[in-house]
Amino acid sequence: MAGLAFYMLVRTMIASHGKDSTIATAIGRDAKGLACLAGYTVAIALAFINLMVSFALYVVIALIWFIPDTRIEKTISR
Repeated sequence: MAGLAFYMLVRTMIASHGKDSTIATAIGRDAKGLACLAGYTVAIALAFINLMVSFALYVVIALIWFIPDTRIEKTISR
């Protein structure tokens, strides 16, 4: 749910500020966010088949977010 909320927040901010805004430039295609949303969707579906695989996927997604995302800081500092 938090991943979906974050994705919606980012898309709303880009729509509000325009496609050529600083935030739109910083976020770009947001591959990390889209991959996590897809991972969450797969994990929910897998929970009905194999709970441990679903749990492992959630852990992998959580670990991905420990890697800092510096896109916004790099864009603003330019």
